[in-house]
Amino acid sequence: MHELGVVIEVVKTVEKVALENNLTKIDSVVLQIGELSSMIPKYIESCFPVAVDNTSLQDMKLKIEVIPANGICKSCNKVFNVKENNGQCINCSSKSWDLLSGKEFMIKEIVAY
Repeated sequence: MHELGVVIEVVKTVEKVALENNLTKIDSVVLQIGELSSMIPKYIESCFPVAVDNTSLQDMKLKIEVIPANGICKSCNKVFNVKENNGQCINCSSKSWDLLSGKEFMIKEIVAY
């Protein structure tokens, strides 16, 4: 499970941002995770308590936003969810598309005092 290592890096990044900005209390961190990312949200959630344990962020809350795996059809320009539709355009049934979103893994927001 590589999620633990990634969550530890997120915690280190948040600690660094807090230090650089003289933030005394971090309330929460919001992560954006794409549907096609190699990160699995439920594993991120389960690793989070271990990653923040005995750190200055142990009371920080985790929020996850899942970004849909959207593609745009090369034939008809229709935007559709690639994952839900098995890579087939819902408008013209083409399987030729470009990925618009869904592979993201990023810190969207740090809520602090």
